[in-house]
Amino acid sequence: MNIPVLASKLYIPVPRTKVVFRPRLIERLNEGLERKLTLVSASAGFGKTTLVGQWAVDCDRAVAWLSLDERDNDSTRFFLHLIAAVQSIAESVGNSVFTAFESSQSPQIESILTVLLNEISTFQFKIVLVLDDYHLIDSEQIDDALLFLLEHLPPQMHLVIATRENPQLPLGKLRARGHLTELRDSDLRFTSKEAAAFLHQATGLDLTADEMAALESRTEGWIAGLQLAALSMQGREDIPGFVRAFSGDNRYIVDYLAEEVLQRQPEPIRRFLLQTSILDRLHGPLCEAVTGQAEGNVRLSDLEKGNFFIVPLDDRRQWYRYHHLFADVLYAHLKADQPDQIASLHRRASIWYERNGSADDAIRHALAAKDFTRAADLIELACPTMAKLRQEATMLRWLKALPDELVRRRPVLSVVYAGALLTLGKPEGVEERIRDAESGLEPTADLNERPDVHSSSAEKVFVDEAEYRRLPGTIAMYRSALALMTGNLIDAMKYARLVLSLMPKDAYLKRGAASALLGLTSWTSGSLDEAYRLFADGMADVQQGGYISDAIGGTNALADIRIVQGRLRQAMSLYERGLQLSIEHGDPVMRGTADMYVGMGEIHRERNDLETAMQLLLKSEEQGEHTGFPQYRYRWHVAMARVCEAQGDLQSALDLLDDAERFYVGDLFPNVRPVEAMKTKVLIAQGKLREALEWARAHGLTARDELSYLREFEHITLARLLLARFRSNREYSFLHEAMGLLERLRQAAEEGERTGSAIEIMIVTALAHQMKGDTPAALGPLERALTLAEPEGYFRIFVDEGQPMEVLLGAASKQGLNPKEFVRRLLAAFSRTKPAANHSLREPLSERERDVLRLLRTELSGPDIARELIVSLNTLRTHTKNIYDKLGVNNRRAAVRRSEELDLL
Repeated sequence: MNIPVLASKLYIPVPRTKVVFRPRLIERLNEGLERKLTLVSASAGFGKTTLVGQWAVDCDRAVAWLSLDERDNDSTRFFLHLIAAVQSIAESVGNSVFTAFESSQSPQIESILTVLLNEISTFQFKIVLVLDDYHLIDSEQIDDALLFLLEHLPPQMHLVIATRENPQLPLGKLRARGHLTELRDSDLRFTSKEAAAFLHQATGLDLTADEMAALESRTEGWIAGLQLAALSMQGREDIPGFVRAFSGDNRYIVDYLAEEVLQRQPEPIRRFLLQTSILDRLHGPLCEAVTGQAEGNVRLSDLEKGNFFIVPLDDRRQWYRYHHLFADVLYAHLKADQPDQIASLHRRASIWYERNGSADDAIRHALAAKDFTRAADLIELACPTMAKLRQEATMLRWLKALPDELVRRRPVLSVVYAGALLTLGKPEGVEERIRDAESGLEPTADLNERPDVHSSSAEKVFVDEAEYRRLPGTIAMYRSALALMTGNLIDAMKYARLVLSLMPKDAYLKRGAASALLGLTSWTSGSLDEAYRLFADGMADVQQGGYISDAIGGTNALADIRIVQGRLRQAMSLYERGLQLSIEHGDPVMRGTADMYVGMGEIHRERNDLETAMQLLLKSEEQGEHTGFPQYRYRWHVAMARVCEAQGDLQSALDLLDDAERFYVGDLFPNVRPVEAMKTKVLIAQGKLREALEWARAHGLTARDELSYLREFEHITLARLLLARFRSNREYSFLHEAMGLLERLRQAAEEGERTGSAIEIMIVTALAHQMKGDTPAALGPLERALTLAEPEGYFRIFVDEGQPMEVLLGAASKQGLNPKEFVRRLLAAFSRTKPAANHSLREPLSERERDVLRLLRTELSGPDIARELIVSLNTLRTHTKNIYDKLGVNNRRAAVRRSEELDLL
């Protein structure tokens, strides 16, 4: 995938030769390097970029620079340029995260930052990242990501933000913790001495002390105002009279000086300045196209030499921009002098950008020109590429800028609108957009007969003929997805089949997606064999079309189905095949591979190989969240919770499930094991029946409910709750309700060939009989569960039931219950997992490890702890791993809890 990065955004602005050196501010910036963040926040024209650029050139650290603009509110564009900025000083950094943008799913921003920060933490040198013009960013997602970056900033990195307004960060908290250095308007204002030096350099005049003081006072040290004054004084004879003539507030002076600067220029230069004020970046050929004047590069070079508030954006002086305030003033004059020319100027810019391959800029200027027909044409042609780049947010922003009636008359844009809404998880409005697209098919039954494009008589308009011909299939695709999302399985199947009938055999992606949708519909209804077949067919098409990452991701669904069917061995083979697929295509960390490791870890946990399970989960974490799909964090936390449960650490399991609940991302997969039900199962094991009962009531669960596959796990959990209530107060009605519910659940699971569910149901049924005091009756369902479980490698499903199961297995052993060897191994596992009494560690903690453990008890993050101990993040990780090994735990919470149990601190 080729995502363009604008190199000119990464150049440190080159200081002009005539620039006032400001040692007091340079010293402040240098002192700030000892903190996390330097914030340079001041109004326009106070020299923020000039100061930071001057400092960056002479800084003894490597500086990565990113100049921001409004288009960077698209998070994909922002983070690609941020990574590119860091790569400008460390070329190998961030290469792995670019794979995240090649998937059909939107990448997780925190995952990308985690990988980037981990790589930076290995640097043997220190760096600075400068984000210039951050006030142009109004994306909450980017603000949140910036906060995440600050909270986990490695000691090798310092962040500088230059902005006209405060960023959405907890500045008070950062000040209180000593993490923030600030430079504001009052700091950046020129002192009288600096103003005098500047005016002398800019004009070559020897102004009197009173004249300099007057200008400094009336501009209030505002650098841009002084620069305008200097330009206006050039060529004047009566300098004292000029200075005396000015009075009034700062805004009046700015307007007057700008007027003077413009009025004193030759007409061609004045016209050039005004007409190019519509551009956020200046380039010779572009300016020629917009203004109709020749020698655009020469004109820009002359403006730079004349200090006309023009800033070079690259080393070769190919691209420039006006000082923002100067551009504002120029544009205000353009609107006043040539209002009828503005649309035409934007249209010329749009045409130039289109011809030079920049669809984004071409569309932006077409919208600014209010040439909505042209903008719509450009958007329609750009959308296939934009969709591949996962920039649905940008597409949606474009579409919302168009008149709604125009979009409704363009069926291709209407279906793009529907797809963008669905992809971004905004189903509201999808139905309406799909109907608009469908209406575009009505006038012409045969798609080979296309209407006259842009004809005034044509009711519907399109320019992308290929997309128009695919409209029926695309519409059916989105209708199927929308129906499945809203629980309408009949329509989901109907429209998915329609896709298959409409799409040619070589339309692998859409045919594969349609088959997968049919599989998901069957899965939701409980028809697992059919679901597996259809979904597998779909993934085969997707793989044949070259969408390998999506094919790997589809393994999650196929393995989940096999696990419900009790076929653990086949599920493991699927995960291994997914990893092999990535290796065969030369990318062992392709997106989706992290999910494979999580799935394999789950099966190893069930086999009671907890050490391998933990290694696989840690491997997936080390590989990075960007190599997983959106549900990765949820699946990882659930898997780790189940490992903790197997280790007897129920509180850590509950904490991890709380985290999993936050990370759950709704998708088209049926949520057959809701995390709230998993938490309730742990609460029951902890004896917290009141909280468990609140869950059952909140979800309206009763033993008399009509059963369905989607709520099967919830009803099994309800049966556990009823048995726990019976054990608590010996109220037999709870026992009878539980046993009646379990019998109905068993029958439904066996009829649906859901062997995995059936094994758990029979285990709980056996425990119910035992609780009743009827051990012979308990041995029947237990033997059946053992017989089904043993060939597939089930183990923890028995051991996790604890002491009641140990007693029941003891009785089974005495009765010679089959499979005998399996019963023996289960009983041996119980003897190995009995909790040991608190005793001193076999290998004591070192003093340094004790220091780390003390800080693990605080709220400090890993990087903060490393800074506190003055060690690298890698060294801290080594100490932490040793602590976990010695304490026999696998996470921070468990380590703290274990240390308290052993009174280590």
